[in-house]
Amino acid sequence: MPSPFPGMDPYLEDSARWADFHLTLIVTLRRQLSRLVSPHFHVDIQEHVYLTEPGELERRHIAPDAFVTLGRPAPMGQAGGQAAITTPVVEKALPETESRHRYLEIRDARTQEVIAIIEVLSPANKAHGTQRREAFLHKREAVMSSSAHWIEIDLLRGGERPADVRRPSDYYALLKRAGADADLEVWYFDLRDALPVIAVPLRPPFEDVPLVLTSVLEETYADGFYADKLGYAGPVPPPRLRPADAAWVEARAREWLAARG
Repeated sequence: MPSPFPGMDPYLEDSARWADFHLTLIVTLRRQLSRLVSPHFHVDIQEHVYLTEPGELERRHIAPDAFVTLGRPAPMGQAGGQAAITTPVVEKALPETESRHRYLEIRDARTQEVIAIIEVLSPANKAHGTQRREAFLHKREAVMSSSAHWIEIDLLRGGERPADVRRPSDYYALLKRAGADADLEVWYFDLRDALPVIAVPLRPPFEDVPLVLTSVLEETYADGFYADKLGYAGPVPPPRLRPADAAWVEARAREWLAARG
């Protein structure tokens, strides 16, 4: 069953859901872009690894990558003739010290030159004063001054935008073509809008290809089985919606639930 919303689904902005959605969206973008640019160009998924400090990013699950020994428990005896479990050492898991963020590169299939970089922003990219945001802005500036095109897609209402995205809107997509003097091309859209069709530039003699973001989102929604995961019975994740938008979301969700039965 499709999403209740014609554009971005605000329930997908939940911080507990975002990592799964972001990865599924990146995979869908790669698949759809590959159909558009092959065989002369190919699309790769790349990964940033960021070192983080405690408390800098949103709360995340603890991964047992590093441990501190607490001690050895008492031996475990044998019961009912079954083999006794070998006594383990009990360790305390430490918080993660790195986080990962995936993005896309379009490369020339013959020369392997990077033609374009596509970033889908995450909450940490928009969190004021964090190392990860500073690293993102540094990369953004470097690519915008390079021979590669830069595309960023922001499907999060919350957080801090770059200063050059001036018009108020819920979401946006931005293109900076290769070359230091190129202007920014920005597609602004709101919660109730369908997502735009944006340009993805390549290199001469190849023309821009149209990336239909609505199609990307619909395919992502289906691939991630979000109709089953989201439910639409609870409140919309932060930030708080404008009253008119909140009433609109509630009505769409109620209609969706009634149609699903």
